[in-house]
Amino acid sequence: MKVKSILNIFMASVMVTSLAVQADKSGKVYEVTVTNLTRGQNFTPILAASHRSLNYPFFNAGEPASEALAALAEGGDTAPLNNVLNANPRVYQTVTTNGLLAPGESVTFQLKVRSGRDRISLVAMLVPTNDAFFSLQNLPLPRGHRRVVEYGPAYDAGTEPNDELCVNIPGPYCSGEGGSPGAGGEGFVHIHAGIHGSGDLTTADFDWRNPVVRVVITRVED
Repeated sequence: MKVKSILNIFMASVMVTSLAVQADKSGKVYEVTVTNLTRGQNFTPILAASHRSLNYPFFNAGEPASEALAALAEGGDTAPLNNVLNANPRVYQTVTTNGLLAPGESVTFQLKVRSGRDRISLVAMLVPTNDAFFSLQNLPLPRGHRRVVEYGPAYDAGTEPNDELCVNIPGPYCSGEGGSPGAGGEGFVHIHAGIHGSGDLTTADFDWRNPVVRVVITRVED
């Protein structure tokens, strides 16, 4: 994916919401707040979904990433993974947030949950990185009006070498290219080892320690 299209994704100003189940729009509404816990990484637009329990909505650690996940992890493109989710009858609603989420900042959005579809999952790329992303999968929703607080690590999609070169990294700092089909990588999804300062990225500015994200879920409407 070229630089121009990647930056358009990052700077989008409209939150996108889609209902995978169009016939029944009833259900409870939950407020989700995502906080970036890193000191030097931005989150690209966050893709979230409400769904029935799914084994691995986005990935299975230790196995190869799908093409849809690779598009998100390398270039921040949520569309392919969103399409996969909306084609799954166990998914109720998907939401994609707008813009970049800077270190220390939070974004809040709402998800509607149909009876029986009582889990949510979230995912977004970390920039500037080659193919790092955060994800929380199959989070149980709180009962009543209590809230749930969860923390998540950064993963490596294993689809692109971690050369840390700006030419291969999208976003406002590097402005390089995102997707790089055929570039190779570790070949499986795993916990990311962070920034090593081997290319154009310094550890002092861009490295992190897990967890990288905090998610708070609260029911706001019956």
